[in-house]
Amino acid sequence: MPKKMGYIMVDHRASPGLPENIARLAGYDPKLCGEGKLYEADTATCSHCKAVVVLNPDRTRERARCFECDNKEGHYICDGCDFLRRQPDYVHAPFIKFIDDHMAVAANPYSAKKLPAAPGVTLGSPPKLLLSDE
Repeated sequence: MPKKMGYIMVDHRASPGLPENIARLAGYDPKLCGEGKLYEADTATCSHCKAVVVLNPDRTRERARCFECDNKEGHYICDGCDFLRRQPDYVHAPFIKFIDDHMAVAANPYSAKKLPAAPGVTLGSPPKLLLSDE
């Protein structure tokens, strides 16, 4: 498990909760966010794209780690960044490197160097990972 985990709590104990169609659009299981429900889960942040991932306690597949970010234990990376990391043309690009490069260019407005591109994963939940009504 990641050494620095986060935590999420969605409390609908004093609210009507989310309608099923809205819950599905947001990627939630409707059974967990209805009226009177309390949802609690651990989270982890990807070192490469900074996406916060709600950890599924029932997952059996091993979670990905990047040992280039941390040679001892490896930093947690999300499934999307793990997929990109396994591509033949991959260049190691943790988010902190993107920030450092961006700040170096921004600190010198007269630099001819262009601002670096963001890492290969778009921040946020990709639509293909959201639950559908199908």
